Amino acid sequence: MKLGFIGAGNMGSAIINGILRKECMKPEELYISRKRPALSADLVAKGVHVMDSNVALAEAADCIVLAVKPVYLPQVLEEVREALHGKFVISIVAGWTYEMLSDALPQDARFVRVMPNTPLAVGEGMSLISSRYTCTEEEFAFAKSLFEAAGHVCVVEDHVYTAANGISGCGPAFVYEFIEALADGGVRYGVPRALAYELAAQTLIGAAKMVLETGKHPGALKDAVCSPGGTTIEGIYALEKGGMRAAVMEAVGATVEKTNRLSSGK
Repeated sequence: MKLGFIGAGNMGSAIINGILRKECMKPEELYISRKRPALSADLVAKGVHVMDSNVALAEAADCIVLAVKPVYLPQVLEEVREALHGKFVISIVAGWTYEMLSDALPQDARFVRVMPNTPLAVGEGMSLISSRYTCTEEEFAFAKSLFEAAGHVCVVEDHVYTAANGISGCGPAFVYEFIEALADGGVRYGVPRALAYELAAQTLIGAAKMVLETGKHPGALKDAVCSPGGTTIEGIYALEKGGMRAAVMEAVGATVEKTNRLSSGK
């Protein structure tokens, strides 16, 4: 199987590095094309092929990963459409629905949608793969294995794909915002900046593992930290008073609404 990436920016490069790290494929089986090839010098040094054009890549590869920004995809698909006949396509492009891809790709092309997130870069990605696809079961398993090389994969129903992406795909940015705010709270009271970031980030790692490994409800874990009349419940009250829950829920909702606008061309 020859795997090609149209677009090898942060996300594409993270996926490729995950594949190479886990030795799922050989470097010579990987192909990339991007606007500025010089930015992929590190991948070239590892043995990955850089193609002169998107068309050349689509012709050379058996499976093509569409990893460009949504605004560029119509132009890219028009450019490579003839070369995609009979090929397997993996789309990680936000806002492009099953119906949109079905209309834009050749009828004999097979595809699946996957939405990864940036923690793939450190091997802790959370990738969504849609349960609605036209590829074969073998191709679906292959796609799943690619993203498992850099983290976790969750198969989701198509009707919740967009909302789920609001949690995992966009969520890292919300978490970074919280880490920064948590650290700023410490800095306000004299904690050195570097130490504050370390404490905040590791605290989130530990809390997340508690949720995943204990299977307990987040509310129950929160209650276990909040002693009656203690310091933590005062902080929880401040968060509630500031509307943290509603703000986070609205943030996820905003991503869903934006994705829907992208899907409708607005």
